Amino acid sequence: MRMTKGLALAAVFAAAISVTAVQAAPYQAPRNGFGQPDLQGVWTNASLTSLQRPAMFKSLTLTDAEAAALEKRRAAARAQQDKPTDPNSGAPPAAADPGGYNASWTDPGVSLGRIDGQVRTSWIVDPVDGRLPYTTAGHAAYIAALSKARNSWDGPENRPLGERCILGFGSTAGPPMLNVLYNNNYQIVQSKDAVVILVEMNHDARIIRLTDKKHLPNFMRPWMGDSIGWWDGDTLVVETTNFNPGESLRPYFDNSILLSPGAKVTERFTRVSPTQILYRFQVDDPATYSQVWKAEMPFNAAKGPVYEYACHEGNYALPGILAGARKAEKEGRKIEAVDVSGR
Repeated sequence: MRMTKGLALAAVFAAAISVTAVQAAPYQAPRNGFGQPDLQGVWTNASLTSLQRPAMFKSLTLTDAEAAALEKRRAAARAQQDKPTDPNSGAPPAAADPGGYNASWTDPGVSLGRIDGQVRTSWIVDPVDGRLPYTTAGHAAYIAALSKARNSWDGPENRPLGERCILGFGSTAGPPMLNVLYNNNYQIVQSKDAVVILVEMNHDARIIRLTDKKHLPNFMRPWMGDSIGWWDGDTLVVETTNFNPGESLRPYFDNSILLSPGAKVTERFTRVSPTQILYRFQVDDPATYSQVWKAEMPFNAAKGPVYEYACHEGNYALPGILAGARKAEKEGRKIEAVDVSGR
């Protein structure tokens, strides 16, 4: 009888160990037909978290209670912005900002980003203050480029790429791929020799070659740079160089960045669950930054499909922008410059 009880206890103990081992086993990404980790699907990086850490936060993470309170405040503000315009309010005063989109047209996300169950206050993890480590010259170049984009009305060449429908606003096209006000969806498609990332914003498609070990010649500088990739275990590593000088400035509030044409961006895509890809990247650009800076964000599974973002270089809003400037000139009015020194 004692032996029977002992065997029973041993069996229970062994079963407990087995269950614990299964629970502790790391997630293994499914394989595609080529035996590669399968990253395919539609993903989104929509989030209330931004690249740089706002001054209101003093650390990389928040408690769940702190996050819930902030998300509740953001939801209330969004609900206020989404209210119908009063049809009896009349036209806004002359020269006043009439406002932009109603909030129903935007999709910035409803929650802060979470990685390993921790709420993040910024995507940047190094430097530890969560801010871009500009050199003095790099920051001056950023301010000059931003001022030109905000205050130049002579022709389309000086307007931001998003207005011209060449690349998405901010750095949505990447690399690195950053979240903005809306259209934060991406579709990943894999073949044996390439990975394609379709960017919803401006329907950009970045092709990552898996067969090349060398980048294009230095004089070849496509939009979104030249990306080559390889597999490091279950992680897709992508190295991008040869950036086009025309995309150096990528303005979008605290997700704005400036990359020199000589920058190198290294990305790592690791599927960590059925519904999430951990996206990590580092930027090596000594012409602009005092150190290599690093960031990480979650890409969460989204319902597809990705619909066409029908923006093209014939964007009728751009002639309207330039026509407004010409009208102001004819009337002898000076367009007030936007001060960007605080950005």
